Amino acid sequence: MSEIPGDLKFLKSHEWARVEGDGKVTVGISDHAQGLLGDLVYVELPNVGDRVEAGTACAVVESVKAASDVYAPVSGTVTAVNSALADKPETINEDAYGEGWLFTLALEDAEQLNELLAPDDYAELLEDEDH
Repeated sequence: MSEIPGDLKFLKSHEWARVEGDGKVTVGISDHAQGLLGDLVYVELPNVGDRVEAGTACAVVESVKAASDVYAPVSGTVTAVNSALADKPETINEDAYGEGWLFTLALEDAEQLNELLAPDDYAELLEDEDH
């Protein structure tokens, strides 16, 4: 199991959120999720300017095994997308918490962050899933 970065918050559906200093939140899928999916072959990202609602599907990651919706951990407006993933979706497999980020959004309600799982709680969730 890979190390879970301490600065992230998680959804139970394996998305992560990293709060940047400027009211923005970067979103990706966890290393655990990419491991379950296997080799990613396609990523569909939201558009810059799209407004996403917490808990709703706003992106898709597709592997040779399955396609999986990516849910927004918080509500906001998309300010950047990782367009490099169009040519190299496997970046998510290689570096889920770094270069494999999906999109960044301008956070609307910081309170929503309190509803996400802390790294320790997420690790516990993964342990429960494994048993």
